[in-house]
Amino acid sequence: MITVCVPSEQDVEALEVPAELLVWDGTGPPPDGIEQVEFLLAPYMGATFATESLTAMPALKVVQLLSAGVEPWLAKVPPGVTLCNGRGVHGSSTAELAVAGLLSLVRGLPRYARQQAEGQWQERRGGDLDGARVLLLGAGDINQRVAGALRALGADCVFVARTARDGVHGVDELPGLLPSARAVVLALPHTPETHQLVDAGFLAALPDGAVLVNVARGTIVDTAALLAELRAGRLSAFLDVTDPEPLPADHPLWGLPNVVITPHVGGGTTGWRERGMRLVAEQIRRYVSGQPLVNVITGDY
Repeated sequence: MITVCVPSEQDVEALEVPAELLVWDGTGPPPDGIEQVEFLLAPYMGATFATESLTAMPALKVVQLLSAGVEPWLAKVPPGVTLCNGRGVHGSSTAELAVAGLLSLVRGLPRYARQQAEGQWQERRGGDLDGARVLLLGAGDINQRVAGALRALGADCVFVARTARDGVHGVDELPGLLPSARAVVLALPHTPETHQLVDAGFLAALPDGAVLVNVARGTIVDTAALLAELRAGRLSAFLDVTDPEPLPADHPLWGLPNVVITPHVGGGTTGWRERGMRLVAEQIRRYVSGQPLVNVITGDY
């Protein structure tokens, strides 16, 4: 029987797997038996094992994350150890938030919220997405779900990713795509290639009234460039992630009427943990039986 390291007793209670479960979150002295651990379930949201903590597991073969993003782990995972992310755990909830944020701005809900607070009944004509082009940067689980919802509303959804393939445009094609975009949804990983991909030139190419939705990483967007466009009133934005993050209380983004900000809660729903534990249990069963793991991170991510 293999030994699996999990970060909390709550994880032990949630998992029914053919393995011995050892609790350690990577802090403090390693528990007895740590040298036998083959499969590690990493702590979720902001906590990572220090490199020296990972070296306490010489038998380690798999690191399983519950997040879709893997950036903090790429340089930590020892050679020969398989890194798997939590793709699918937060896809539905993050897609819901992206669609909700986009629709709130297209239909002018922030303005109506302000009117409600002031007791004003004042009708204004809003926009819609029927026939509108929406660029989906990132062709993974989240944006596939976003596309399903938006296509039901009549939107023309166009996928863009770092590598062009059937049905997906390459990032190098953005100059020809941005001028016709009613909205852009960011749901792609932060890498050196995507760092501040959304810069002043990217934003300037968007038409007046376009909406930027970021449920990926704040560092994909040049915050100063976005702030300039938002202050000019030319664009609007829904931001679940920001740079910096957390966003300081005195940051000028907070006070803009054409911005909706949520505090990185795309995956923060009541059902995420149950989905996460299903994935972990399936991965452990696959590992024990010698089947291929899913969500394996390879290449340049």
